[in-house]
Amino acid sequence: MLGEAIIKGMAVTAKNFLGSYVSEERLPTIEYPEQRQPLKEAVRNFPFLVYDGDDWHKGMRCVACQICEKECPPKCIYIVKSKDKKPDYMGKAQFYPATFDIDVSVCMSCQICVEVCPFEAIKMDNEFELSTSDRFGGLLLDKQKLAKSNGYYRHIHPTEAGEVDARLAAEKVKAEAKAKADAEAKAKAAAAAAAAPKPVSTPATPAAPPAAPNG
Repeated sequence: MLGEAIIKGMAVTAKNFLGSYVSEERLPTIEYPEQRQPLKEAVRNFPFLVYDGDDWHKGMRCVACQICEKECPPKCIYIVKSKDKKPDYMGKAQFYPATFDIDVSVCMSCQICVEVCPFEAIKMDNEFELSTSDRFGGLLLDKQKLAKSNGYYRHIHPTEAGEVDARLAAEKVKAEAKAKADAEAKAKAAAAAAAAPKPVSTPATPAAPPAAPNG
């Protein structure tokens, strides 16, 4: 029928208009910024760096492997790898990013950096209020500005963070069990070597004197 789509569209409009008087879910607008809509868990904007524990510098998961920098389509990530190693929050010596910058004015929020990171060190934030009058310095974020705790990650992406934490915990248990097994194997080998009888050295038989010539 001619005009059927228009009639359906007007019916939806009328339904939402009348429903806004009786249902908060149908309210067309909110009084921003005093009122804010709850963000969906899948909302993503720009990346941030995850750290464990209370110290962002010590607990940063990033080991400056530079995979995200190489894979970034707009090349908005800049990393300088450290020359030395420092203990992470678990006490394991790791390389770390001496410099880690992201230019969010160039970032396209594609999430490729998150997908390729093997250490669960970079995730997508949902913060969108980033307006600034400083076009360059204000939108170029260094590692201190990018660093956010794992607790913050669990707050904005609880389902995803829970899966990551479970996987990292399982990997930690597996690594500790392997290290324990290796240590026990080395201890057994050392004990077996110490208990083995030492070979007794046999004195060499002196050579017989040459026979005297006849005559």
